[in-house]
Amino acid sequence: MIHSFPPFANSQTEILILGTMPGSASLEKQEYYAHQRNHFWKIIYTLLDNLPISIVFHEKIQTLQAHKIGLWDVLENCERKGSLDIHIINQKENDFETLFKEFPGITKLIFNGKESHKYFLKRFGQMKASRIM
Repeated sequence: MIHSFPPFANSQTEILILGTMPGSASLEKQEYYAHQRNHFWKIIYTLLDNLPISIVFHEKIQTLQAHKIGLWDVLENCERKGSLDIHIINQKENDFETLFKEFPGITKLIFNGKESHKYFLKRFGQMKASRIM
């Protein structure tokens, strides 16, 4: 069984970027999007016009939070061989009801791929349709 990270969100968070479950490199380093070939941070820093990209994970999170962006995963835990979402079995979703109560400023959800969106809709349906993007 593998487990996701706690949410990186605070009282200022308005946008929440959701993945499915961290890959092997991310789990090993305990950092989102840690694989050297993952382009997530390059895209984010480019969009935010904040190059160069920090190599310190905490600074990356601070950059997101300065722009009212948070990170989390749709799944709390699952079984998976390798890093591909298509190999996920026995999954349990994170507690979004509690997250939205704790951080009511979150008004937009952005999914980093079709699998994270699929798992969210499967469990939560249109619960927060106004938040889904």
